[in-house]
Amino acid sequence: MTLVDVRTPDPKRFIPGATGDWEVIVGMEVHAQVLSNSKLFSGASTEFGKPQNSNVSMVDAAMPGMLPVINEECVKQAVRTGLGLKAQINKRSLFDRKNYFYPDLPQGYQISQFKDPIVGEGKIVISLGPDRQGQFEDIEIGIERLHLEQDAGKSMHDQHATMSYVDLNRSGVALMEIVSKPDMRSSDEAKAYMTKLRSIVRYLGTCDGNMDEGSMRADVNVSVRRPGEDFGTRCEIKNVNSIRFIGQAIEYEARRQIGILEDGGKIDQETRLFDPNKGETRSMRSKEDAHDYRYFPDPDLLPLEFDDAFIKALEADLPELPDDKKERFVRDLGLSIYDASVLVSEKAIADYFEAVAAGRDGKTAANWVINDLLGALNRTGKDIEQTPVSPAQLGAIIDLIKAGTISGKIAKDLFEIVLTEGGDPAEIVEARGMKQVTDTGAIEKAVDEIIAANPDQVEKVKAKPTMAAWFVGQVMKATGGKANPQAVQALVKAKLGIEE
Repeated sequence: MTLVDVRTPDPKRFIPGATGDWEVIVGMEVHAQVLSNSKLFSGASTEFGKPQNSNVSMVDAAMPGMLPVINEECVKQAVRTGLGLKAQINKRSLFDRKNYFYPDLPQGYQISQFKDPIVGEGKIVISLGPDRQGQFEDIEIGIERLHLEQDAGKSMHDQHATMSYVDLNRSGVALMEIVSKPDMRSSDEAKAYMTKLRSIVRYLGTCDGNMDEGSMRADVNVSVRRPGEDFGTRCEIKNVNSIRFIGQAIEYEARRQIGILEDGGKIDQETRLFDPNKGETRSMRSKEDAHDYRYFPDPDLLPLEFDDAFIKALEADLPELPDDKKERFVRDLGLSIYDASVLVSEKAIADYFEAVAAGRDGKTAANWVINDLLGALNRTGKDIEQTPVSPAQLGAIIDLIKAGTISGKIAKDLFEIVLTEGGDPAEIVEARGMKQVTDTGAIEKAVDEIIAANPDQVEKVKAKPTMAAWFVGQVMKATGGKANPQAVQALVKAKLGIEE
């Protein structure tokens, strides 16, 4: 692709070196496994975790005379992804043979797309922040292309002392290679890009995004330059399977390249691997260029062609995507940009929130989902799909607060009970005597007792009226948090002669 610099150098992203400032340039090639029951060119299963070499057809094993047949669902998934990336959908594309030796690629070549991919240029908008002023910075990252290709198998070198084994279960699995433009200028931007891309394909249902299973991984291209100069020589960090590792790999590689250049050396274009245990990259092989692969159209596959009706039918069935959902949450529910961003980060979280917020105050629902539910799940190492508190249960807790049945403090205790024990919130409140005390006579008695027992504090309040909050806290403590906070506050102020 033609490299075009679309970013104005930003000093806050510069990396200080011994001889001056440097700028890191990052582009990514993300391999996303297509969500499909069968492989790209065969009917073999794509189910993860099956015994070695059990998901292998004659086509995948490249037996003589076996011909590839395109999987229509994989084509649809690629088009859906392209539409989600606001990209150009090419109604005619070609499959090519990419020739290189791989011990776990039985054909001796990979069926991919070179000059005519199924999806052309698109874009992703990432959001960095909030900064100290609570502001977010939106940055547009260009997408160069998305093409379909088949995955290779897996070589295993730790099964035998002198031999390597090959598992072909992944051989022929459909991949979408999503190639960004070199538009990222920091490791934070790269992590935000990968996070956003993963979110989009998960919303679309075109890739499960399970990086730990290898169904989404990134080749990260890193180069450095003096701000405003031409692009430098890039190195590709291969198969990074964690967003955190992407950031670490970029930080290390940028520093490594800066060190070489400042010492008067030059950067060799090469492919490198990231070692997460050591937090460093190491050389793997010299970097190939396109001509090294001797691409040519695959003679066993006709050009892939479809019409506008095919694209429009897929477009009509697309779900609401993260950016649109975030905008709606801010516009219609009055959420802050930060809260909306957290809630739309995963489709399952957004769906949970919308179930809780239905018919209720959006801000209240957001606070409970973000601060209490997600906080509890983070503490226990669970994700939203494993939550022990259903949207109906959390909604019931919010309803009990609104009805005045329980106070906010009691609600926190109730949430913990539901989280650990389950049950119907209303029944738990009734059975455990957790109802809020709204009887002003009982509250007044408690206020009088606290005031009478603390004459020194009464004198302090006369000098500093804000000290009244101490009495409110003591009354709430004395009533086990069951007293209505508003009634307590009003009675305390009245008894102490504090004007509103």
